[in-house]
Amino acid sequence: MSNILAFDLGASSGRALLGRLVDGKIEVEEIHRFPNDPVQVGDRLHWDILRLYHEIKQGLLKAKHQGIELQSMAIDSWAVDFGFIGKDGELVGNPYHYRDRHTEGAMESLLAEIPASVVFARTGIQFLPFNTIYQLYALKQANSPLLKEGNRFLMIPDLLRYFLTGQMHNEFSNATTTQLFNPNTGTWDTELLRMLDLPKSWFGDILKPGDQAGMLRASVCEELSIPSIPVYAVAEHDTGSAVAAVPATEKSFAYLSCGTWSLMGTEVNKPVIHDLAQKLNFTNEGGVGDTYRLLKNIMGLWILQECRREWERAGKSYSFPELVQMAADAKPLTIFIDPDDAVFLPPGDMPARIAQYCTQTGQQAPATVGEFVRCILESLAMKYRHVFELTERLSDQPFNGLHMVGGGIQNTLLCQWTANAIGKPVWAGPSEGSAIGNLVVQWIAQGKFADIWEARRAIRDSFPVVVYEPEDQTAWKESYVRFCKLTGLAE
Repeated sequence: MSNILAFDLGASSGRALLGRLVDGKIEVEEIHRFPNDPVQVGDRLHWDILRLYHEIKQGLLKAKHQGIELQSMAIDSWAVDFGFIGKDGELVGNPYHYRDRHTEGAMESLLAEIPASVVFARTGIQFLPFNTIYQLYALKQANSPLLKEGNRFLMIPDLLRYFLTGQMHNEFSNATTTQLFNPNTGTWDTELLRMLDLPKSWFGDILKPGDQAGMLRASVCEELSIPSIPVYAVAEHDTGSAVAAVPATEKSFAYLSCGTWSLMGTEVNKPVIHDLAQKLNFTNEGGVGDTYRLLKNIMGLWILQECRREWERAGKSYSFPELVQMAADAKPLTIFIDPDDAVFLPPGDMPARIAQYCTQTGQQAPATVGEFVRCILESLAMKYRHVFELTERLSDQPFNGLHMVGGGIQNTLLCQWTANAIGKPVWAGPSEGSAIGNLVVQWIAQGKFADIWEARRAIRDSFPVVVYEPEDQTAWKESYVRFCKLTGLAE
């Protein structure tokens, strides 16, 4: 029996999943879950990176207390955010949260200096205001002391691996999201670094998913009274791990990793970098086995999560199943928003922003909680159709349906409405996509699977997939035309 540990860090929580490979079947067990709450200090929003490190050690301790002998471990997380290690090997400051406002206006200012066409041609990455390149540019413009004291640039899983092993490496899938990686050369883009006056010495060697990043350092083993084990680099951008877990049977497939963010696209052997891809603001992020993920970010369930938080602040607490039931009872296909409108990006009073958006687009604002939730979920389903069709166009391949993975598939209404919107089947599962992808890359590295396709077959045989067939096609097709007109997406 092979016991390995995957630490999967999301924007609001993290967990440690124990993976077992038994007679070719994958078994997973959550042994530790913990919150991942950002911390506001003055005007700045930070990640509590040392708390995350503490919780990773707690996960290792829980495995020990259960008498589990681990063969390896790995970490995946969200993308774009980072920290610096100083010359003395110590962490310099707490990493900023990608929703912190210090990047406001940074993308526009940088692109006034370096044309967007140049940046996209060199990186193939979608333009998002919180990308690493704009975070670094904002710090430089602010003359931040982080840049004076920093000696090595490490993204979130890189940092945590460094704390565990004492070894500093950058990992491929996360490095590609920085908009500082050149897929044509397969390494950091030294010309962009020169243009931005960023030291090349900050950016280290790049590990591929499946490379061993080090061993648990002696101080960690002594503190926890555990033996040293290998720490692997996996697809450390959690979407890369989620895509690795898509139980596809064909090499041409479309996926939707659904959670706080929704990420839709397909897997390609070479990045798609041309004028149309830039115009449509698609991205090319690294995957497993030297593949790339041609995809587009969609705001996702963040909007619903923020609405729920606002209702809780007002003294009205609803579970997600209750919200879904209220949405099911509300009038269908009535109110739409563009989930990717910039007004929905920062935290805050999301119901008020939805109402404001509706007023500005000539719609009646939602009047009940159920109407708000239905508006969000139906709008997401409509946006999924839009991006699904763009993905077919850019990749020059039709898809028979859509694979949905991640925690969002527990929302059965969203799965059904997505099938309704795209007019094709949705195959939902597994829900623990990122963690399972993390696990299988470790097993590939250990020779338990020959490649990602053998791993995907094992995933397909180990976890249920729920099929949603499209319904009410006439109403959804007519409403999609109205959605596109309201949101400005009509060509």
